[in-house]
Amino acid sequence: MRNSHRPLRRALLIAGAAMLAVCSNARADELIVSAAASLTNAFKAIGEAYEQQHPGTKVLLNFGASDVLMRQIAKGAPADVFASADQKAMDKAVEEKVVDPATRRDFAANALVLIVPADSRFTPATLKDLTSADIRRVAYGDPASVPIGRYAQGALQAAGVWDAVSAKSVLASNVRQSLDYVSRGEVDAGFVFATDAAIMPDRVKVALTVPTQTAVTYPIALVEGSRHASDAKAFIAYVLSADGQAVLAKYGFKPAGAAH
Repeated sequence: MRNSHRPLRRALLIAGAAMLAVCSNARADELIVSAAASLTNAFKAIGEAYEQQHPGTKVLLNFGASDVLMRQIAKGAPADVFASADQKAMDKAVEEKVVDPATRRDFAANALVLIVPADSRFTPATLKDLTSADIRRVAYGDPASVPIGRYAQGALQAAGVWDAVSAKSVLASNVRQSLDYVSRGEVDAGFVFATDAAIMPDRVKVALTVPTQTAVTYPIALVEGSRHASDAKAFIAYVLSADGQAVLAKYGFKPAGAAH
């Protein structure tokens, strides 16, 4: 695989197709939740639990890179709730009046990790080891549109190896794609969240837990103009509740207050 930039336009088109697929048959009793890719497993479980407590509501989940989802909503794609993997994407959503800022809440925390294929013969002990000739390709999300990429860039810059490592980059359209690249051995190392690495323990191994320049926290908010504002607020409340937090903990997420 060549080092490559994956254009934001392509990511937007992919997310747009996914959003249309999710929303094409939406009914009045269906709640559309657009959430960061790293939340996929946890939010599927939360959605099922919420539906059990609210028999009249069907939760439709749309996952992708936070910035891409936000831009799709800004362009008019239906959504009721937006959950981001970093504060910057939510800040943009507030600036563009995509969400109601009064409903914004942090609901989870995570950690940045560096992973390698499970059968890798070289395991980096520091970020500087990524400059080694043993590491030819490094995957992470595009910093222009993917939170994991921004966290990785900040960490690499702090370690003084951004220029060297970015020259080896294979940019992913979201964190799960970065995980897939590593799990298939298509790259020598990659950056993901700790919760992502945990879903493939037999295919990837964590080389490092990486300190980040900003805490890895997840905000959630009501989408402006939602036609299901009451249900959307109830869903957000559920995510923040003891039951919702227990589901997140099951999938490895920490409480928002636990972020460093």
